[in-house]
Amino acid sequence: MAETFRALRSRNYRLFFIGQTLSLIGTWMQTVAMSWLVYRLTGSEVMLGTVALSSQIPMFFAAPFAGVVTDRLNRQKIIIVTQTLALIQAAALSALVLTHAIRPWHVIVLSAFIGIVNAFDMPTRQAFVPELVDDRKDLSNVIALNSTQFNLARLIGPVVAGVAINIVGEGVCFLLNAISFLAVIWALLLIHVKHENHLVSTQNPLAELVAGARYAWQIQPIRALLGLMTVISLATGSLQQVFLPVYAAEVYHGTSATLGILFATVAVGALVAAYMLAKRTNVRGLGRWIIIASAVTSVSLGVFGFTTNVWLGLPPLAFLGFGMMKHMGSTNTLLQTIVDDHMRGRVMSFYAMAMVGSMPIGSFLSGFLAAWIGSAETLLVFSLTSIIATLMFMRSFPKFREELRPIYERKGIPQIT
Repeated sequence: MAETFRALRSRNYRLFFIGQTLSLIGTWMQTVAMSWLVYRLTGSEVMLGTVALSSQIPMFFAAPFAGVVTDRLNRQKIIIVTQTLALIQAAALSALVLTHAIRPWHVIVLSAFIGIVNAFDMPTRQAFVPELVDDRKDLSNVIALNSTQFNLARLIGPVVAGVAINIVGEGVCFLLNAISFLAVIWALLLIHVKHENHLVSTQNPLAELVAGARYAWQIQPIRALLGLMTVISLATGSLQQVFLPVYAAEVYHGTSATLGILFATVAVGALVAAYMLAKRTNVRGLGRWIIIASAVTSVSLGVFGFTTNVWLGLPPLAFLGFGMMKHMGSTNTLLQTIVDDHMRGRVMSFYAMAMVGSMPIGSFLSGFLAAWIGSAETLLVFSLTSIIATLMFMRSFPKFREELRPIYERKGIPQIT
């Protein structure tokens, strides 16, 4: 058990873990409350997709530039700024809802604002967290624990939000999220990083961006991992922000509590995957797990689409959560071990762009497809698309292993995937 949580021995990471966990619970409360609010105001799958697009599309365009900033400036200070801006966004949402002044266009504008903030926050956190552990051998454990805290929050936050929406409304959920950001800001102020975690560069930022893109493209394992992540995220990104509210209200004829249960079920499956990742002490077999996890995700997505009541929908959602987290965590771990330190910020920004930046495209398309051919048929289309991408990754896997071997030998990592 001690090995499962070994990264928490590092004071800096322990502080960040506690503060970030509390903040993430608030973030998931806001995610559920936002989906329910939009559907309550508009009753439109297209509007759900539009809000998802506005909150996530900035990641697609801004994340690569954010990666350059991450590699040039102090990462700790960047995160303090982004978390403060996120606090302001949640407080503004709360004020608008509690004063009954909220309109759909407010939600779109504020979602776009937080999307821009997250475009800088996510790649910076991905690059900053490895600096918080005393022993770099604990890096894979850090990534797994980050996944654990994310899904623990996804388990707690939606359930609390589902109950809170029924009792006090969405505005209080947004307010609690704003307050939760104080925890992670407090933790960041207490963290003391021993060495500067950014590089001094006189190179043109655009040239640095091009260099980072060339670096990621030329290394086949990085290119393959990011390509599969892009397709899987595009296929699954619409599920939580577009389809779960629709299934909870229209297909299952439930309430906001039903929506909370659906979110929490995804989190249960993801927690199992995160715990499995946390128990690992090396990277052996992660490549094969990426193939398995992608296949589980793809099939579960299609099966869920054709369920007709909540009890039938819960099992595929649990498998879906497991597959998505196992794929995401394994991909993150491999990327963090492959990439050179001076390129970490830029490569992790491409990871953020692949994982989150592709989601709004899927969300936006899914809204129109669902209105045209139906929700179940749309999820089937996305399921088949991700199955094809998984088969393509499987076909290139021998080359993936071959090119990964010298990288690990150069870095002194004996295990191969």
